[in-house]
Amino acid sequence: MSRLELDPDRLFPAEQRLRELARTIHQRVDRRPIVSPHGHVPAQWLSADEPFTDPASLLVTPDHYVTRLLHAHGVPLRELGLGPDPAPPREVWRTFCRHWWAFRGTSSRTWLTTELVDALGIDRRPDADCADELFDKISAHLAGSELRPRALYHSFGIDVLATTDDPASDLGAHRTLAADPSWSGRVVPTFRPDRYLDVGSPDWATRLDELAGASGMEIASYRALVVALEQRRSYFADNGATATDYGPIDAGSERLSPEVAEALFTAARTGIADDGDLARLRRGLLFEHARMSSEDGLVMQLHPGVLRNHHRPTFERFGPDTGHDIPLASEFTLALRPILDAFGTNPRFRLVLFTVDETTFSRELAPLAGFYPSVFLGPPWWFLDTPDGLLRFRRAVTDTIGFYKTSGFVDDTRAFCSIPARHDVARRTDARYLAELVDAGELPLDEAMDVAEHITTQLPLDVFRLT
Repeated sequence: MSRLELDPDRLFPAEQRLRELARTIHQRVDRRPIVSPHGHVPAQWLSADEPFTDPASLLVTPDHYVTRLLHAHGVPLRELGLGPDPAPPREVWRTFCRHWWAFRGTSSRTWLTTELVDALGIDRRPDADCADELFDKISAHLAGSELRPRALYHSFGIDVLATTDDPASDLGAHRTLAADPSWSGRVVPTFRPDRYLDVGSPDWATRLDELAGASGMEIASYRALVVALEQRRSYFADNGATATDYGPIDAGSERLSPEVAEALFTAARTGIADDGDLARLRRGLLFEHARMSSEDGLVMQLHPGVLRNHHRPTFERFGPDTGHDIPLASEFTLALRPILDAFGTNPRFRLVLFTVDETTFSRELAPLAGFYPSVFLGPPWWFLDTPDGLLRFRRAVTDTIGFYKTSGFVDDTRAFCSIPARHDVARRTDARYLAELVDAGELPLDEAMDVAEHITTQLPLDVFRLT
């Protein structure tokens, strides 16, 4: 039998002195609570607290890191549990186990191994021969009370968990949790208005009708749209939200005059706006959201530079978030100048910047965060939240902004059991980087351990105003 094991020194340097330093630093933070200020786990999982049914539904189908790589090896998405006619979970699991080899060397392999060993007690490496045995064993574990969502929340050591929510949501699951005396965790919503900033979408008018229904007001003008969004932000804040989240195709922003804004809105609403008009309207709305954040204090997270739904046939059959969003080159310095001119030194405004274009780490993002009090850098995410990607980020920005103008780690995951695995990778990678600074005489060991502890828990609480 091929055993599945976790090396206690995984991700630490090979050189013995550096490894011992990294191990010492990591021990300081290994059991610290998890602060997850940016993620996509549904609050309904915790409010309903229903058992997960099987390993495929838990580990494979919701994790687009997993499904996209298997699809790249020729596995149809239907066989991974997606789409209108998905394969049964046992078949999905068999497919996953047959392709375990595809994850060698990837961060997904590290996360999956940690999930299987630590969370689910599995010590056998997945393969075709043991697929059914593992499926039955994990399914039996999942039926027990110790692996229900709320029990996992506490066993993972989560202190606070942020979800991602549409502005039209009534936040019913959040309100259920808040009113439940048996619930002792903290789950907060995050205001994600991308559907209403995507002004070129064919169903934008329908989306505005949904927002109108939620806000109780007609949206027949640009001003009405802004007021409706302000009202929903206030509703989110009343229900625990501390942050907003935006994923436009670029970071462009523009302060529009009321007359121009209304004309662009009318053109978009009636379908006569050209691409330039739509881009200006989207950038004007992003500027408005920055203005709102400068007033209501909700932290503005911005992660531009991704072309969503790159493969149209896949989108039409399987929908969004199915693994075919592809990064673009990004520009921040000129794009954000209107926002930062207006709000960059406003103490109420806070902007956390993310990118999938790591060429901007040292050229643009670190200098922006190194001047503007409002700007913080989010960690590498998506294609870059790997051990090497996290190290490249630290090496690119730390000599300009140190550690305390970054946000702390975010897991950005829909796969619940991967939360502790991802945070463990981040903590080990940071311990490795800090060990290098200690070994080079750039930082005393006691200060390195203080840094590790601070960036693990207190920094994300502070940056995302969760304290």
